[in-house]
Amino acid sequence: MESQLSVDVVSVFTDAEGGHGNPLGLLRSSAETRGREQEIATALGFSETVFVEEIEEGPAPHGRSARIRIFTPAAELPFAGHPCVGTAWWLARAGLPVCALRVTAGDVAVRYDGELTWITGRASWAPEFTWHPLATPAEVDALDPADFGEGKHYFWAWVDEGSGHLRSRMFAPAMGIAEDEATGAAAVRITAQLGRDLAIDQGAGSRILTRRLGGDDIAVGGRTVEAPSVTVDLTPTH
Repeated sequence: MESQLSVDVVSVFTDAEGGHGNPLGLLRSSAETRGREQEIATALGFSETVFVEEIEEGPAPHGRSARIRIFTPAAELPFAGHPCVGTAWWLARAGLPVCALRVTAGDVAVRYDGELTWITGRASWAPEFTWHPLATPAEVDALDPADFGEGKHYFWAWVDEGSGHLRSRMFAPAMGIAEDEATGAAAVRITAQLGRDLAIDQGAGSRILTRRLGGDDIAVGGRTVEAPSVTVDLTPTH
């Protein structure tokens, strides 16, 4: 007999009004989920789903941290931006703000700044993408996800090069994602490549902000809002 698992959902990297954003599934790890993370993430179909494995209380100045695992519909990721930003916001919303998230790639620093949640990742942690700089935002808008059957493709064009404002879209069938609404890891990597802080409009209207911190470290931030929870059906394991 199937059982239903309730999954919290948030939208990450929304615009200033809380619109758009990339959905993220969030669960506290339990006996019901352990060993079935990929199955659950695939069934949910979000670009990423996070399982919070453990919350650890630490002494100042380090404070509270959380160990998490991140899954696309096709694979586990060592690091991803939108799941880290969304998880940090979700934990704070539950009264458990964190100073760091522990992912497979390493420790991700967290900072809260009003409506914005910031995390710090390393460009070397982000997946490799095929980069496609285009001449105008209109060319980015005209792309069709159906034209991409494999790989991980990031298309971008300057909206205003002087202010670091660009338009982007990302297609990643290799990750089980036809089109990603907002890709924090790609934002980290392109910030390192271009060598400057950015404001990125991705997908249908999501907004990602980045800051160069020196070396390989890049901060990525944005707004997160709560979305309606969903349920996923689980078949018994035996």
